[in-house]
Amino acid sequence: MTLPIMHPEAQRILDAIAASGEPPLDTLPVAEARRLADARVIRTNFAPDPVGDVWDEVIEGPGGGLRLRLYRPRRDVVLPVLLFFHGGGWTVGNLDTHDPHCRRLALRAECLVVSVEYRLAPEHRFPAAVDDCLAAARWVAAGIARHGGDPRRVAVAGDSSGGTLAAVVSQHEAAIPGLGIVLQALIYPGTDLRANSETYRTLGEGFFLTAAKMRWFIGNYLARAEDALDPRASPLLADSLAGQPPALIITAGLDPLLDEGRAYADRLREAGTAVEVVNYEGWPHGFFFWSDTEPARDAMARLVQALRAALADDGAGR
Repeated sequence: MTLPIMHPEAQRILDAIAASGEPPLDTLPVAEARRLADARVIRTNFAPDPVGDVWDEVIEGPGGGLRLRLYRPRRDVVLPVLLFFHGGGWTVGNLDTHDPHCRRLALRAECLVVSVEYRLAPEHRFPAAVDDCLAAARWVAAGIARHGGDPRRVAVAGDSSGGTLAAVVSQHEAAIPGLGIVLQALIYPGTDLRANSETYRTLGEGFFLTAAKMRWFIGNYLARAEDALDPRASPLLADSLAGQPPALIITAGLDPLLDEGRAYADRLREAGTAVEVVNYEGWPHGFFFWSDTEPARDAMARLVQALRAALADDGAGR
């Protein structure tokens, strides 16, 4: 078997992380893992762009107050909406780690971004994060018009575990009256938490996200092993993907989750959904936040292009 080759720039970044002496997240208590992971993301991110209006809303969620952060680039028009779910293995990440990306997406895609601070594991295990994200989607459907957004022109997006949650929300769109999802943008999503694909074996060591780290995240998230069979945890296992919104799926060539992204794209196509897959060969999971690299810039540009095209439509084509 031909061994995968990492891009030299990706190798340089991983060498720098290794030289820093930072321990693997899966060897740390959760609180320390959060501090380390969140600080690393913020450190490698680009500077936040100024946006017309940025504010937090606290809505009633299944577990109490659910914080959202809204980004509105302009006030003079009704804007389409991007509902964004941050990544971090359902364990780390927050509104601040993904703030620069949400700002940039609001400005460049000319949309009202709603970023969701769903409950994290292991304090709040599955399906808490799913329930929070669905509550946010219902809030968008019922109330985003008050903030200048159009609930019939909504995209959902997220990276990693956030991509998983975006896929799950898309699968539940029909149960949310007034919500019109016109695009699901999934950045290296996990779609099968059984964690037994071929790329878990072939790409499970040495490429930033390891199989061991992913299983640590899954262990934090799921209360029971059998929860991995629930389509709300593993959207690939849904009985049917008929009627899903068009998808942009971004994958990394050196990612244990690569097979899951490909498999989800295949199932969507088989169900009649338009799917664009963009794979970044030689790059590992997480590259979207390595902001000074060409793949991160290119992925952002492709995401913006897809959002602008989908959100310009009223969804009548579905």
